[in-house]
Amino acid sequence: MLEMGADQVDEAVAECAALLRSVADRDWEVPAGSLEWSVRYTVEHVADDLIAYAAQLTGRATSKYVGFGITLADGMSNEDAIGVVTATGGLLSAVVRTTPPGVRGWHSFAYGAGDRTGFAGMGVAEVLLHTYDIACGLGGERWRPPGRLSQSLLAHLFPHVQPGPDPARTLLWATGRGELPGRPKVTAWHWHNAIVLPVENEEDEEYEEAADVLELRELSPAAAMDLSVGGTAGHSWLGDDPDEGSRAAAAMVARAYARGTHRPEWGTFVLVRVRDERALGTVGFHGPPDETGSAEVGYGLQEKARGHGYATAALRALAVWGLGQPGSPTLRARVDPDNQASQAVLRRAGFTPADPPVVEDLAEGMDLRFERRC
Repeated sequence: MLEMGADQVDEAVAECAALLRSVADRDWEVPAGSLEWSVRYTVEHVADDLIAYAAQLTGRATSKYVGFGITLADGMSNEDAIGVVTATGGLLSAVVRTTPPGVRGWHSFAYGAGDRTGFAGMGVAEVLLHTYDIACGLGGERWRPPGRLSQSLLAHLFPHVQPGPDPARTLLWATGRGELPGRPKVTAWHWHNAIVLPVENEEDEEYEEAADVLELRELSPAAAMDLSVGGTAGHSWLGDDPDEGSRAAAAMVARAYARGTHRPEWGTFVLVRVRDERALGTVGFHGPPDETGSAEVGYGLQEKARGHGYATAALRALAVWGLGQPGSPTLRARVDPDNQASQAVLRRAGFTPADPPVVEDLAEGMDLRFERRC
């Protein structure tokens, strides 16, 4: 699996510190590459981001940044400034290691939140990209981010970027720091934190039990690749291994990412029961809306999670989100005519039989079609 966590933060900080030590005897008041900041201020900025990301998780921030930061003392030597970067990097990696998987902190990208994996990725991005800027500013343009770390970062935080044969070069291109043959120059960019959709799972007399708190957590391409080849995508699954339907859905995300057609938020979500952090299955889209504004949905649960209303609640939440996006797409679903349970889930989630109600797929046979519109 292309990991993103505390070890990757440590690796990125070590790379940064090594580069900084090699230029510690230089004048750090020169610009850091194409940035308007000086090298010294860029070092301060990296340390400030690392401590800020740690604070967002430990402070359980929900609406803004925790109100403190790092400022290098006047007259601090370059060597001592390197120590500040390594210290703040160590704090972030320690926080990432000890933060429970469901905890999130505020960040302006992707619905205002990031989990421990997201903040690890953001920390790695800040460190690697600004190390490159510093290297360019001090005449070390040959420095490049490590390939495996770049590959992991792309698959976690840049799901909209098609991977290439040279991950470091692709990362630099995607962040406006270089050129890539066959791709236009990037002048504005952003990363993407996996989004989380709350699931309103109200108590239902049909199931005669109190509702569980559920969430739909977007599957990154990195996690999708892992799940598709037998991994767990970093989740603890209810029962035994993830069901084959979830692995197939993850494989769709992985293939779309490799082709460059994956669109963040229009892929697969893992349904998580919050009280015990158990993955119950997957619900999601087979891709973004097509030229007619239609998007197909799919879903599947672990065997032990069935019969509790989870699929209905999750599909309903996904539909509300999808239909609320610009263009008000039509949502479609296909189901085996003999699968009465799945048809019941669709109806309870607000889907109705399409017209015509039957579609024939030469490879898969006859399916019933359902739709839900705004």
